[in-house]
Amino acid sequence: MTFLDLFFIGVGLSMDAFAVSICKGLSVRQAHIRHLLLCGAWFGAFQALMPALGYFLGSRFSELLTRVGGWVAFGLLALIGANMLRESFGDADAVDDDFSAGAMLPLAVATSIDALAVGVSFAAVQVALLPAVTLIGCTTFVLSAAGVRVGAAFGARWRAAAERVGGAVLILIGVKILLQGLGVL
Repeated sequence: MTFLDLFFIGVGLSMDAFAVSICKGLSVRQAHIRHLLLCGAWFGAFQALMPALGYFLGSRFSELLTRVGGWVAFGLLALIGANMLRESFGDADAVDDDFSAGAMLPLAVATSIDALAVGVSFAAVQVALLPAVTLIGCTTFVLSAAGVRVGAAFGARWRAAAERVGGAVLILIGVKILLQGLGVL
């Protein structure tokens, strides 16, 4: 697999994290460097960790991962998205700008479930693991940090509407992951 192939895999895998980072950016009045670094680090680390885990689990557990992974991602993203929708109808000053481990861990896990399956496929085709996961993690880090900045800039003017759209997007991403896991898409 070439560098370019791995780069495009990294970009594709990071799109969910990018969308969620935009949503996190909506929750802050101004995106500080710590917000960008936290989102980038959480999402980048999990996008690198999950393919490595999938690589080592290999085909032994691929059927189980395929069966339940979509449901887990759907559940987490649907809950988070529904909460964003609920908050968008509330007080504008009561936004959830929580970047703690408790807030970021479920988001990082939910957006990186598909990377676990990619890791299983890496094992099947004998991909050099360290360069692959490094590139995926770095790509996701950069795109997630940029997503926070985009969300903060967009949300400053249209916070409530943007939170509604962001919540709906998270739910739709969860539905997409579930339908892919069920083989519908």
